[in-house]
Amino acid sequence: MKVLLVNPPTESDIKRVLGIAGPPLGLAYLASIAREMGHEVEILDASAEGLTFEEVRARIRRSYPDVIGITATTPMIYDAYKVAKISKDVNDNSITLIGGPHATFLPEFTLRECPYLDIVVRGEGERTFQDLMDKLPLVLRGRNTRVLKEILGISYREGDRIIHNPPRPLIEDLDSIPIPSFDLLPWDLYKAGEYRYGVIMTSRGCPFNCIFCSSSLQFGKRWRGHSVRRVLEEIRLLREELGIKEIEFLDDTFTLNRKRARQIARELVKEGLDISWTASSRVNTFDTETAKALRESGAHTIYFGIESGSQRILNFIGKGITINQAIKAVKTAVRVGLKVLGSFILGFPMERNEDIKRTIRLANRLDLDYAQFTIATPYPGTRLWYYTLRNKLLTTLNWRKYTTTQVVMRNLYLTADQIKKALLWAYLSFYLRPKYIIRDFLERKGFLIRKAIPAAVRSIIRGSGKPTTCAEEMRRVEELSPILLKESPV
Repeated sequence: MKVLLVNPPTESDIKRVLGIAGPPLGLAYLASIAREMGHEVEILDASAEGLTFEEVRARIRRSYPDVIGITATTPMIYDAYKVAKISKDVNDNSITLIGGPHATFLPEFTLRECPYLDIVVRGEGERTFQDLMDKLPLVLRGRNTRVLKEILGISYREGDRIIHNPPRPLIEDLDSIPIPSFDLLPWDLYKAGEYRYGVIMTSRGCPFNCIFCSSSLQFGKRWRGHSVRRVLEEIRLLREELGIKEIEFLDDTFTLNRKRARQIARELVKEGLDISWTASSRVNTFDTETAKALRESGAHTIYFGIESGSQRILNFIGKGITINQAIKAVKTAVRVGLKVLGSFILGFPMERNEDIKRTIRLANRLDLDYAQFTIATPYPGTRLWYYTLRNKLLTTLNWRKYTTTQVVMRNLYLTADQIKKALLWAYLSFYLRPKYIIRDFLERKGFLIRKAIPAAVRSIIRGSGKPTTCAEEMRRVEELSPILLKESPV
């Protein structure tokens, strides 16, 4: 079979503000699965290439695939629907698949919202995709969906009905998944500044239960990691065969197993793999020994999800950290020479104005190199999603607005405009401090002040210019909430 894996054309705030497009690692994993089975595979990263939908149509027509696999997050789901429609316009006999967190947690809603999609791949996709590649030739020949009943982890159409097969167990041995097909990606389009950058994921699963995150639901609460040997093999491929020196580790918490994190760092030094890299950590899984090992192996920035300066809000969202742990972790990272990006979320339903002020004060007090502020967003599948549905706080089902820069749920104490203004003030108060302006011009030639921050402000203001709620949309939310509550995770 001919297989085309598509990252749809879309506009993201990250791309708009920083000019960065990230490689679709999930599609590269699926490409390797299909290749091993002897199928002809292409990856079309329409977002990175900046393609229009008409250009996507031309590429699909040229490729004329039997199977089109589409990935999508919540705000880009409508773009995925357009790609599915184009695929059916070009070849009505093609089979369209969709994966990603949005479809995983709203499989029935997704299939009913888009009649051009045939199958939802729920959760961890590699083994499910492998089974599909084995069975879909039978479906294509006879248009008989009965063979799909044997495949765990999918939802699909059978006439007018939508069938949800049982969930698939998580992959125990991550090393059994083939190395992603990095060679199918347009690497010249993935740049951090002047340099191309790559991504790898060395582990899956998260034991924590943050109210706003679906990762532990999609990839399980039990942490699973690649062997150190496999991690080094992927890094070596990126560095030596593709010439990529800047790498981002996409693990939810790279330092969850600190001993393993240090071992990977030491092997990087031992093997002389000259890379610069970044990773995410938690403030309660970070210590001086680990920080030193990461820095000595080429790590330059660590990402901490600090989220709030109010312990009351940290407790509400189930973060499982304290403000003192955040202060200590940032000091530890700075002491060994790591830059720190702190992430903060504003506008949780129980949040008051004083809580937001505490968050902004904490961000300015910490010795952070970068701060990211977002608006609390109830993505499907998360505990926050179900909380907003049950408490009738959701204000829109327009997925385009689920960008973390727009307000899509009611706060019990603050208006949507107050939250948007707080987001704008958070960015301005952090990045327009004299101390920060001087540092930015000395270290980055003023890139953040001249380009990134004005773009971020424009993005926030652009979102603020449109009403978040209207009577028609509220009626739609009220009508569909009981249906959405019945959707089963994974």
